Amino acid sequence: MPRSPVCCERSRLDTEPMARMTGIIFSDLGVAASFMSMDWVQVAFKQSLGFEPFPATLNVRPKAADDAATWRRVQTERAGVPLASVESGFCKARLYPIQVSNAAGAHKIDAAILIPEVKDYPSDKIEIVAAVRLKDHLGVRDGDALTLEFPN
Repeated sequence: MPRSPVCCERSRLDTEPMARMTGIIFSDLGVAASFMSMDWVQVAFKQSLGFEPFPATLNVRPKAADDAATWRRVQTERAGVPLASVESGFCKARLYPIQVSNAAGAHKIDAAILIPEVKDYPSDKIEIVAAVRLKDHLGVRDGDALTLEFPN
């Protein structure tokens, strides 16, 4: 019996490999903590991504040139989830859903990359938000590597 072309075709997303990159953790100014703890930000994350974020971000930089290329490709090929500011004095941002894990890959945590839409924002700075404090949950510290996976 011939197969139905509808049931057997796979979408382009099913056949493409998931984008994956490695980032190295670094500490920054700590400015995001006050922003992330604002009520409207917590509500916006819950509505957009389904979780209330821990009130801080974890910063990583691409480990190698191919990781930086992957990050640029993701930003070019994917729209991200818009995060509109509801208070004056705050910029808009884009969220890119990810799963993050430590080098051992033992735990994958649903998270998102937060990219503020501001002029001259560093292209190699990646701010990760999650429902938990990632350093504690993954047992990592500055200088450690994380794997970031971008679901199709």
